[in-house]
Amino acid sequence: MSDALSLPARRASLGVFGALALTLATGWLVVTLDGGQLFSLPTTVSLLHVAAGLGLVAVGQTLVIVGGSLDLSVAYVVSLSTLVTAETMGGDNGALLPAIGLALAVSAAIGLFNGLLVTKARMNAFIATVGVALLLKGYLDNGYDGPAGKTAPVLVQSLGYQRVGPVPVSFLLLLAVAAAAWFALARTRFGHHLLAVGGDPEVARLSGVRNSRVLVTAHVLCSLCAGLAGVYLASRLGSGAPRVGTEGLYDLESIAAVVLGGTALAGGRGGVVGTVGGVLLLASIDAIFNQLEVDAFFKQVIRGVIIIAAVAIYARRALRKAAF
Repeated sequence: MSDALSLPARRASLGVFGALALTLATGWLVVTLDGGQLFSLPTTVSLLHVAAGLGLVAVGQTLVIVGGSLDLSVAYVVSLSTLVTAETMGGDNGALLPAIGLALAVSAAIGLFNGLLVTKARMNAFIATVGVALLLKGYLDNGYDGPAGKTAPVLVQSLGYQRVGPVPVSFLLLLAVAAAAWFALARTRFGHHLLAVGGDPEVARLSGVRNSRVLVTAHVLCSLCAGLAGVYLASRLGSGAPRVGTEGLYDLESIAAVVLGGTALAGGRGGVVGTVGGVLLLASIDAIFNQLEVDAFFKQVIRGVIIIAAVAIYARRALRKAAF
C-alpha cells in the first residue's frame, strides 16, 4: 500500500510530528528558564540547515528501507560528493553544472553497484553496503588529508546561505526532493512495486514485479540523494571535505530518522512524510542541546534512548497486530 493510503503510515507520521511538537514545547520552556531563546532567527536557520543535509540522505534511505534493503555507504558517498563537486568547480562559476552533474553521476554509479551486489550477487544489504563503504573509506583516507578543491561562489551564495525569509533554500530543496519521493511512492508503479517487494518479495515476484530492477532503482535513488546532500554540504563548507559524512554520522542518523518516522526496517511500510518529521525531531533535539550547552556524550546517549524507545514502541505495535 502507498504512503498516501496506508493507515499505519499515517498514524506513524502523526506520532512523530506529535513528538516533534512536544519536544519543541518542552525545549522552549527549558531553554527560556535557562535564559536562552530557542526560536530566535539564527537558531531556527541553523536547525533547518541541519535538517536539510540529514533530510536529503534520509529521504533516499527511506526508499531502500521501504524496499526491504539498507544502505550503510551513504556517509562516504556524501563525503566523496563534496570532493567531486569542489574539485571539479575549482572556484569557477562556469563549472557549476558539470561539477554537480559529475557528483550525481558518481553517486548514481555507487548506488548501481550497491544494487547489483544486493540483487545479482545475492549479498545481504548490510554486508554489501558496508563493503562498499569500506572501499570508499580506503580511497578517501589514502587520497585526502584534509579539505580539497573550492566551491563556486554562486553555489555558496545560492544553495549554501541564501534564504527565503527565515527558510534556507537548502530546506526548500529538501521539501522538493521529499515531495518527489512521496509522489514516487504513492502515485507511481515503481512506488507500489517497491512497497510490494519490501512487504513480501516472493509474492511480489509471483505477481509479475521485477524485484531486482525495483531494488536497483531504489539504491540508485538513495545514492543520488546522498550525492545531492554532498553538493549542499560543499556549498556550505566552500570546499570538499573527506570526512564530513562520517563526522555527521549520516549513515546511522538517516536510518534513525527513517525509523522515528514509522518506516518498518523489515520493509513494506512507511514513507517520506514521517521521515521528514524524524529529521526535524533529531535536528530540534540538537538545537535544544546546543542552546543548553549539553555535553556531546550525553547528547548522543539521549538520542540513542529516543531511537530505542521509538523502535520498541513500533515493535510492540507490530506484535500486537500480529496477535490479532
